[in-house]
Formats: sequence, C-alpha cells, structure tokens
Amino acid sequence: MGSSKSTTSLITGGAGFLGSHLADRLLAEGHRVIAVDNLTTGNLANLEHLAGNERFRFIKADVTEYLEIDEPLDFVFHFAAPSSPLDIHFIPALKAGALGTHNALGLAKLKKARFVLASSSDCYGDPLVQPQSEDYWGNVNPIGPCAVYDEAKRFAEAMTMAYHRFHHLDTAIARLFNTYGPRMPLRDGRPLSGFIAQALEGEPLVLPGNGEQSRCCCYVSDIIEGVFRLAHSRFHEPVNLGNPGEITLRRLAELILELSGSHSGIEIHPLPVDEPKLRQPDITRARKVLGWEPCVSLPEGLSKTFEAFRHGD
Repeated sequence: MGSSKSTTSLITGGAGFLGSHLADRLLAEGHRVIAVDNLTTGNLANLEHLAGNERFRFIKADVTEYLEIDEPLDFVFHFAAPSSPLDIHFIPALKAGALGTHNALGLAKLKKARFVLASSSDCYGDPLVQPQSEDYWGNVNPIGPCAVYDEAKRFAEAMTMAYHRFHHLDTAIARLFNTYGPRMPLRDGRPLSGFIAQALEGEPLVLPGNGEQSRCCCYVSDIIEGVFRLAHSRFHEPVNLGNPGEITLRRLAELILELSGSHSGIEIHPLPVDEPKLRQPDITRARKVLGWEPCVSLPEGLSKTFEAFRHGD
C-alpha cells in the first residue's frame, strides 16, 4: 500500500503522541510531511529523530488561527486537540474542535486534499450499548466536565460531514479508542497513562472506583496502520479504530504491575464524574472496509511501552 514520493501530507498536532507516529509512518511510505503544532500539549522531543530529514518540515502555528501553507497538499490529517482530562476543561479543547477543524477543512478544500479527522470514542460518551458501532449516536452529557472534549469531537465530525456533503470535499473520520505506546503523555489524567507512570516510579497505582469499568487498549502502531489505510481508502463515514479486547481497569492495573515488576500495590480513589463504565469498539466496519484489525496483544504492547520509557524513547 505504498504511495508516490511526490505525495505531501500535513498533520495538525504533528508533535503530539499520535501525530508524531503518523509522521513516521507517512515518511516511511515516501510522503513529504509538514507537521504543524503550537506545542501547547505537543512536544518537539517527539520529532527530534526527524531532524535533518529533507522530506520533513515543522511549522509552529496554532491551528485555531488562519493557517497558510505555500505548497500543494495531498492529505490534511487533523490531529490537533488537547485530549488529556487535565487539559480539556479549558477553552482550547473547544477551539481546536471548532475553529481548528474549520481552518483545517478550509485548508484541505483550498488544496483539494483528502481530509482525515482524528475523532474519538468519546463521541459515544458513557455508552448504553456494548460494544459501540458507528451507527450508535452515543450518550453524552453536554454540560458535564467532559463535555468540552466530547462535544468538540462530535462537532468536528458534524463539520467534516457538512464539508463533504456541501463542498464535496474528500473526507474521512477515524474514531480512535484508547491508544498507548512510546511517546504517550504520562500522568495526563487517564487511568492507563497513570498506571504506567506510577509503575515506572514504584508508586501505588491509583484505581478509580471499584475498577470494574471496562477499557480496550490499542497499541499505537495498530492505530496508525488503521489511519493510514483509511486515508488511502475512498470511505467517508466514521470508522472505529481500536482493540476490541475488553479488560477491566482493575485487571489492567494488575497486568501493569506484573509486567513492570512493581510491587507497589493498588489504591482505590473516588470515581470521577461522567467516567465511562463501558468502552469497547465494534470494528466490523474497519475489518470490512479497510481489511484492518489490531495485531499487537496487550501484554506485548505494554512490554514495548515500558521498554521505550525506560530507555528514554
């Protein structure tokens, strides 16, 4: 599934966890890559290994403001969004989903590029059905503490489909479920990242509630493979990308303790408001349309993640 060396892709949020891994994949496929990031939550360390690559360019800019690119583009990947529960309560989460998406769509329209939106399983809120398929409309509290992120992603999807229908823009929507791996931000308020950080530091793992909430964790290389296949498809409706292997947070914490060798134990903390009780992707559409499903097991992915962080990657 290669591509022409003349292909140019722009990634908003290109210095972030997912954006930097996407840049690596696109460069490996022969693309020229322009990474745009205002570094509010992105980290230039994620791109250090690309210094000197003549097919890579970094632009420090805020996607919520007008963005001018002086060259043709074939793809615009909109990955810019503060997604940490510690960050999303601030206005930039809504601005990235609204103004940022509007600007990125406008750029794709101007350049006649295929637009790929990084949406989120948070569009489903605290779901009432399990697993979640793309035709489920979700259960979101529009004024709850998580609303700024949930509704930003829902709005971004609505605007993307509006540009597709009205302007006939070539668009794609990836609904990404929990993703982990090297370069992921630690201590960002999510249980998985917190567990990994606490295990690495020998601290007790903080378990929200009774730990019976379910999550599905997908290794970053699998997610990027799905995004790449979606970008090179002709599909326009939302596509779930995630690992359907469900695990409770308690079992996840226990597994992380086992794999890390930590003996620090588990602490029970109160359950956050609007914490999803269930989260599991139905990836039937991804299998059918993209021929995609994850291949990295949770123990294998977590082992790779611990190794990367211990070596400072």
